[in-house]
Amino acid sequence: MLYFRHLLVNPRDRRVVIIESVLCPSHFRDTLTRVLFKHFEVPSVLFAPSHLMSLLTLGINSAMVLDCGYTESLVLPIYEGIPILSCWGSLPLGGKAIHKELEYQLLEQCTVDTGLAKGQSLPSVMGSVPEDIVEDIKVRTCFVSDLQRGLKIQAAKFNIDGTAERPSPPPDVDYPLDGEKILHVAGPIRDSVVEILFEQDNEETSVATLILDSLVQCPIDTRKQLAENLVVIGGTAMLPGFLHRLMAEIRYLVEKPKYKEALATKTFRIHTPPAKPNCVAWLGGAIFGALQDILGSRSVSKEYYSQTGRIPDWCCLNNPPLEMMFDVGKAPPPLMKRAFSTEK
Repeated sequence: MLYFRHLLVNPRDRRVVIIESVLCPSHFRDTLTRVLFKHFEVPSVLFAPSHLMSLLTLGINSAMVLDCGYTESLVLPIYEGIPILSCWGSLPLGGKAIHKELEYQLLEQCTVDTGLAKGQSLPSVMGSVPEDIVEDIKVRTCFVSDLQRGLKIQAAKFNIDGTAERPSPPPDVDYPLDGEKILHVAGPIRDSVVEILFEQDNEETSVATLILDSLVQCPIDTRKQLAENLVVIGGTAMLPGFLHRLMAEIRYLVEKPKYKEALATKTFRIHTPPAKPNCVAWLGGAIFGALQDILGSRSVSKEYYSQTGRIPDWCCLNNPPLEMMFDVGKAPPPLMKRAFSTEK
């Protein structure tokens, strides 16, 4: 159905490039590979990290890539086309965490107007808010505050004695649930739910410290180039004000003793990819898939998979072809031909 109804191509004539996270479970990759080879009979499969493919859209080969997606925020440094896997970092801060916090505050603070009465509490009208509605409210109403305002919001949230004052909230917003129900989204909710991405927990970690901690772990001669080439992808990065706040947080934290002594550079730059953050990795995979000659030597062919029954764990732009990694004395796996080769 996927190939013949939506793509309108024969799967036997098309190589497959799958953009994945470096945290993708191995059993998922094995199952997907087996289905593609056994059921669809595709000629080859390549699993490519989303962080690595994102660089192809910018024409660079070294960058610190932050993928702020749904389940987690994952940072991975890439130097000269090779992912530095020992320096990756991840936190369970993403769209899912924002949705959970937003739903909690909606049920606690917001009211609903119905055709029968006004000002009813949301739990009395509906026990829980569907996640698609929560996501739509987040996209339409929520935003990321600047650094100074965000610090005041955090101080008021964690203030025990009640001396810290919260900055003036944005205006309330009316969100139609259906034809008869109007949800009143309180103004303080709109800018406070996103602060969980930048609030430092007991271990003093946040999305901003994720980048700096990964940078400290990198070899010292690569830090300057990585710091000056930051790439941010993922759907959560599309929130208004996210990139500006992230850069402000990095510049604020780099002056602290923890990073001031370890990092010699204070220059940070964020690239602007030629696509929306949630489509950058896909666009990089499309570019890589168009390079037929390179794709043939990097992909796992059907014959290679039939002989070995496995796929490589990682992918980098400088990997040797699979036939060079074969054990001495064994017959090398067949080379891949171009998808539209003229050879008979």
